[in-house]
Amino acid sequence: MDPSLNVLGGKLVPCSTAPLTGFFRDGCCNTGPEDRGRHTVCVIVTAEFLALSKYLGNDLSTPRPEYRFAGLKPGDRWCLCAARFLQAAQEFAAPQVVLEATHARTLDIVPMELLQRHAEGMDGPEG
Repeated sequence: MDPSLNVLGGKLVPCSTAPLTGFFRDGCCNTGPEDRGRHTVCVIVTAEFLALSKYLGNDLSTPRPEYRFAGLKPGDRWCLCAARFLQAAQEFAAPQVVLEATHARTLDIVPMELLQRHAEGMDGPEG
């Protein structure tokens, strides 16, 4: 079986093991048929994004010990749902994207140009 590919066409690299992320909790933004949310975008979360996510009903910052989830803080890397990334971009609150760790299936939902605009190390419209 071919290794998972990133949006740049190379081998998908891990997003984060601390906190442990990914739909399969393997540290990578891998996906499969059971991943209906398509958790494929490796992002570096910001306070602004965490606030938006909480407002939209997905509180990622509050610890949930029953799920062994410590809660995210600005600077953490996380595999985000592609549609949520697109929504955050439309609300001008998109976090930075780690392209090498973002799964190629993201491109089914998010245009490459938008991912590149928010790529790690790039100065996006937010500064």
